Amino acid sequence: MHFLSMLLVAVTAGLAVAAPVRSKRATKFKFFGVNESGPEFGNKNFPGTKGKDYVWPTTSTIDQFISKGFNTFRINIMMERVVPNQLTGGLDSAYFKDLDDTVKYITNKKAYAMIVPHNYGRYYDKIVTDTAGFQKFWQTLATPYRSNNYVIFDTNNEYHDMDQDLVVKLNQAAINGIRAAGATSQWIHVEGNDWNGAWTWTTGKNSATMGSLTDPNNMLVYQMHQYLDTDGSGTHAECVSATIGAERVKAATEWLKANKKVGFIGEFAGGANTQCQTAIKGMLEYMAQNSDVWQGALWWAAGPWWADYMYSIEPTTGASWKGYMDILQKYE
Repeated sequence: MHFLSMLLVAVTAGLAVAAPVRSKRATKFKFFGVNESGPEFGNKNFPGTKGKDYVWPTTSTIDQFISKGFNTFRINIMMERVVPNQLTGGLDSAYFKDLDDTVKYITNKKAYAMIVPHNYGRYYDKIVTDTAGFQKFWQTLATPYRSNNYVIFDTNNEYHDMDQDLVVKLNQAAINGIRAAGATSQWIHVEGNDWNGAWTWTTGKNSATMGSLTDPNNMLVYQMHQYLDTDGSGTHAECVSATIGAERVKAATEWLKANKKVGFIGEFAGGANTQCQTAIKGMLEYMAQNSDVWQGALWWAAGPWWADYMYSIEPTTGASWKGYMDILQKYE
């Protein structure tokens, strides 16, 4: 999610695509679930204090999502907290323990925990240019999970306003670091530049260069994000139209097919209104029709500190819990 929207919450604590005719089971995705937000809050205060600056998801809410059939949780963390001071440093014992407890709780239930630094390609507010250090960071973070096949690694959330060659090199460094850790059988999600939108994937910088990434284990997934408001930022409750969901992922779908890649929508959401609900259903149906290239999707977001955030799916008071669970359960 874009930084401005996340910060505000933290401070206040044209082409119509016909829906395919498919059986209910055929619409299921391999991975489907929700972002768990909170460990990345207070991201102007490092290291910060747990319970004051940031918070971890609660096990009871994870249980509720699993009971509804969700099987994937994207855990948003901060690089500065898990490996403080320098990219080549060691794991912070307290913050990592909380991360590890969360990951183990999820994976012990045979659900997937996706670990993502919610850093936008920055470390202490500076663009990461040290690719060797970034590789070491990922080797350090991946090592404890090298034997856990229910862990998924996401290199970084929404690179933006960066040199495109650097974004590609950072993604490749992360891949290399994860594999060097001995984590050889887990999926790795890579993210693109320009806020990582599916709708701009083929019109921006990503389509020409991101396809060059390599993984010796052939388990790369191209994660993209997609919101349905006017500027695609996920900061408005209104969606452009009832068909905008399918429209905004169409070009990315074609890119994945043409380049023989696998994709994933790591963040998506819409306001709890009829037009957005129709648009979300249209996007998920279109992705299900093209499940040969789309592995799944994750709603943005759950977390105990979202309060009245318009996209909150935190059980059971979140606007999206009430407005979308019946829809989302058709695809998990």
